[in-house]
Amino acid sequence: MPKFLLLFICVFLSTVLWSQQAAIRGYVVEEGTEAPLEFAAVSVLQAADSTLLNGSISDQDGRFELSLSTGDYLVRIEYIAYGTRYLGPFHLVPDQILDLGRLRIRPEAALLSEIEVSAEKSQMQLSLDKKIYNVGKDIANTGSTAADILDNVPSVTVDVEGNVSLRGSSGVRILIDGRPSGLIGVGDSDGLRSLPSNLIDRIEVVTNPSARYEAEGMAGIINIVLKKERQQGWNGSFETTLGYPLEWGGAANLNYRRSMVNLFANYGIRYRTNLGRATQYQEFYRNDSTFINDQLRTHDRRSLSHNVRFGLDLFVGDGGTLTSSFNYRYSMDDNLTNLTYNDFLDNLQQPVLITRRSDNEAELEPTLEYALNWKKTFDTEDHVWTADLRYQDNAEQERSDFLEEYFLPDGTMSSEQSIEQRSENLESERNIIFQTDYQYPISSKGKIEAGLRAGLRNIDNDFMVEERILESWTPLAGFNNRFLYDEDIYAAYAIWGEQWEPISIQAGLRYEYTDIRTELVETAQRNPRSYGQLFPSAHISFQLANDHSLQVSYSRRINRPGFRSLNPFLTFSDVRNIWQGNPDLDPELTNAYEVGHIKTWAKGSISPVIFYRKTDQVIDRIRTVDADGISYIRPENLNTQHDIGLEVTFSYEPYSIWRMNGNINFFRSITDGTNLGEGFTADAYTWFGRLSSRVTLFQKVDLQVNYNYRAPRVTTQGKYLAMQHLDIGASLDILQNKGTLTLSGRDIFSTRRRIYENRGEDFFTRGNFQWRTGSVNLTFAYRLNQQKTREKKGGGMDGGDDF
Repeated sequence: MPKFLLLFICVFLSTVLWSQQAAIRGYVVEEGTEAPLEFAAVSVLQAADSTLLNGSISDQDGRFELSLSTGDYLVRIEYIAYGTRYLGPFHLVPDQILDLGRLRIRPEAALLSEIEVSAEKSQMQLSLDKKIYNVGKDIANTGSTAADILDNVPSVTVDVEGNVSLRGSSGVRILIDGRPSGLIGVGDSDGLRSLPSNLIDRIEVVTNPSARYEAEGMAGIINIVLKKERQQGWNGSFETTLGYPLEWGGAANLNYRRSMVNLFANYGIRYRTNLGRATQYQEFYRNDSTFINDQLRTHDRRSLSHNVRFGLDLFVGDGGTLTSSFNYRYSMDDNLTNLTYNDFLDNLQQPVLITRRSDNEAELEPTLEYALNWKKTFDTEDHVWTADLRYQDNAEQERSDFLEEYFLPDGTMSSEQSIEQRSENLESERNIIFQTDYQYPISSKGKIEAGLRAGLRNIDNDFMVEERILESWTPLAGFNNRFLYDEDIYAAYAIWGEQWEPISIQAGLRYEYTDIRTELVETAQRNPRSYGQLFPSAHISFQLANDHSLQVSYSRRINRPGFRSLNPFLTFSDVRNIWQGNPDLDPELTNAYEVGHIKTWAKGSISPVIFYRKTDQVIDRIRTVDADGISYIRPENLNTQHDIGLEVTFSYEPYSIWRMNGNINFFRSITDGTNLGEGFTADAYTWFGRLSSRVTLFQKVDLQVNYNYRAPRVTTQGKYLAMQHLDIGASLDILQNKGTLTLSGRDIFSTRRRIYENRGEDFFTRGNFQWRTGSVNLTFAYRLNQQKTREKKGGGMDGGDDF
């Protein structure tokens, strides 16, 4: 693979040698406060006749950079409710980078009622180092959750159980506003399903992060950015949703800005019904007999959640911002699961017994988080110091009542005594995280950056199962214990970056020291582990002629086994299929390589990426069956996994009213698990993709269709079959464009389900699992002192890189 990368680099370097490029860059801030303005529209015009030639938007730090050929240009800066600023004319010569420095624009609140904005951030924006998915542009996901949105983000897939993968790998780090957050809960899938889409501004995907980011997440990082405005005066939005199966909710996002203070608040309430179904057929071979179990599972899950977030930005002096925020989420779940086990001997014509088991569960999950952030921008936008301190306190309380009854094949009650059981799971998690970063320009085109981070995490899990015997409740042996998990991670990094037009280089090194301690209190089993690791990264970017950009990157990543993967407790809801953690798991270590390219033109853009990952000690779920026919699923370390693939992301606008974007991933995954046995290997060729098409009619009506497909995939013990689903949406602007009605359908044909097969020496399993049936939502949104803006024309891609 390194030889292939070298050949690829040489081919493009030959193009670089004759390219004649120039560039304009700058930093958009608010006059008076010096606060950076994200999503400011930057346009480059022909000096002779003001013809629009190129454009971009500023990033979260107010920065922008545009590649141009030589010539004479004007620059226009626009931002909603701010005055427009023109600069120039400027004459650019080959290899010149014109740095406009800090560009101040003045807020003009009176403009808000007069401006009709015609350009805005696109649904999907691409740069060489990350993808940005703007949530408000996807009407098919209006009224949904963070988990639903992620399943429509390029490179990302979410399975029916809510587990998130990036380019086919589950080792992905999920952040909220750039930091680990309690809003996604102790278990990521449950938290993502409780976070309403109307609180989310955008999703950022970084597939090959630099040393600036945590090394956690071998496949990359997904950053969920919550809504927060900085416009002058009062502004905000309100939203209410009603859906089928029964679903309702509401949200309010408010912001007040006056002089040096910016106040923001969000509140969301959501009630949701999940109706799901699963079947599983299993054969177990022992002593020349075949024992067959045909299982049916149905669940009715009802959840009510509240999400509250408020805080303030205090603009201090010249370029200083102090932000304090508080997040709180409280969810209540009532879940009813019914399981039917049909047992047969040798074939389906010889029934033996029918077992029916019910699980009535009540769950409470309060989560809170305090955060204090400081940012100081000095004389230039590249001279910045930030510090962040946050405290998180999450809890989860689950109580279940079980009833198991036995019936003869003809449906009459068996003489075998019914069983009554109950369980209680109490779990608490506390996190303290401190991080500070400093960035300093060492030349007009170069800078260095360094930072420190400390994360202290403590989890306490107390699990108890009891069974009624006569009139008393007796603890059930093997299912009761208390598990303590302590994790301390300390990190330091340094990054150097320089630019020699048209080449940009960044090199970084991160060191992380990990200290993990686990303890089973009942048995006094302790498993302390500590280790230090170096994580280098390197990124080389090329700005080529004719709107081409190229980046070659490398990073080393780690995926530490999570708390639930280490916890050896046995799950108890399904007594025929038991999940058990593995306290002896080692972390996965990955070396990741990428070659990415972006090409833009008037009606669209395309970005192909070749990627390769080599992972040592890869973690996989392994199924075994005991002498009683009970399946145990347990994570194990396998030797290695090699992933090589091609990802292509594109956007195209055939007409001014019709926009399309899509993403397709082809990859090969070779897994070596011979440390567990000769049969634990897999060589899989597979792919997944999505296509989104959106049409605008009469400037008030939007129609959208999203289609997702995942091809079959071979695993170490079997295979996953293909999965697909279709989402649709339609929206209508009303109340003088201050309101929007949206009708959206998720998985309208109820085809989003996991179908799998597993084989072992003494068993065969085939299953079909659907977490939730298709749904339809009607949503009304109202904007206060905000204008709905139409999607930006063009590809929504940016070839620039961020050091």
